[in-house]
Amino acid sequence: MRVLIAGADGYIGWSLAQHLARRGHTVGGIDALLRRGWVAEVGSVSAIPIAPLPERLAAFEEHFGDPMPFHELDLRNHEALGAALRAFEPEVVVHLAECPSAPYSMVDFQHADFVQTNNVSGTLSLLFAMRDHCPEAHLIKLGTMGEYGTPNVDIPEGFFEIEYRGRRDTMPFPRQAGSWYHWSKVFDSQNVAFACRLWGLRATDVMQGVVYGALTEEDSRLNTRLDFDEVFGTALNRFCCQAVIGRPLTPYGQGGQSRGFLSLADSLQCLTLAAENPPEHGEYRVFNQLRDVLSVRDLVRLVRDAGAGLGLDVQLKPVDNPRLEAEHHYYRPDADKLRRLGFTPSLPIEEELPVMIHRLLPYRDRISAHADRLLPTVSWRDGRAPHWETP
Repeated sequence: MRVLIAGADGYIGWSLAQHLARRGHTVGGIDALLRRGWVAEVGSVSAIPIAPLPERLAAFEEHFGDPMPFHELDLRNHEALGAALRAFEPEVVVHLAECPSAPYSMVDFQHADFVQTNNVSGTLSLLFAMRDHCPEAHLIKLGTMGEYGTPNVDIPEGFFEIEYRGRRDTMPFPRQAGSWYHWSKVFDSQNVAFACRLWGLRATDVMQGVVYGALTEEDSRLNTRLDFDEVFGTALNRFCCQAVIGRPLTPYGQGGQSRGFLSLADSLQCLTLAAENPPEHGEYRVFNQLRDVLSVRDLVRLVRDAGAGLGLDVQLKPVDNPRLEAEHHYYRPDADKLRRLGFTPSLPIEEELPVMIHRLLPYRDRISAHADRLLPTVSWRDGRAPHWETP
């Protein structure tokens, strides 16, 4: 297949490009390289050094035999996006090109406005461009389990049956997002579903859990990034980096918050299954993409055990929760559709974390130089902008 990845320079995007190329697919890329700038803005770096884009593309061609057609552009540049779609003629478009940070969206009005404009307008631009230039292509849109919130009932995969005043229907499951970022993803889902009904596009909306994991390659130019700062680093990646540098783990609040998790390797497998098993024309389908449901306390225990197995003394120092979220709640999402397509989870998390920490150990000094970026500065309650200074 011809697969175009929007967000090909990112954590998942760069790894997915290589994974698909290894499976024999032709891969193209789009990226505005904004993630590099956002992380620099908050005064941090990727724990694993990443090569400049020209070096990445050169390494990709050397290892996979063909160059990756790449367009450095913002999805909101509608004319340039249309030209890129016409040039590549994709059969699948994987949309990962959004700002993926709840804390970044909660800094102040400017950041909230940027995240929503970037994400919602970019997705809308892509939908119109696909209608005009590749209407047969399959859109895989990366959503988030955070769209659902933490309802006190089981979470279905997108839709549920409801009976109200004696009548029954199948309807979208209610969304209860917890940040301006997560609301942007809710708006995306509604727009993608409407485009499928309106124009007959076909799309898979992937409600992905929290992704963790470090992938390093023999050729370092092929390494993907791993962020650990409080804004772009997810909880488990942050905890592993704290363990590596001897800093105490800093769970937020009492640690009862539960979410769905999966490794980066499992995310690649799931996205590939979605690409290789497309929906029908006009179909909008939703996959809940996760492997384990874990609480923050579970994460702390797992990282402590993994660190101890590598001779690390991992301590604990809880901090006040900067977010507005229930710390004790019911959380039971369905996640059956990808398994029916053949998703077979890779290493259990108890085995994955020691591998991840071992891969991060060579970058201990790099993480230590930015250790203060591991602590929360963005508060959901007061909305005051933090003062970030680049070391």
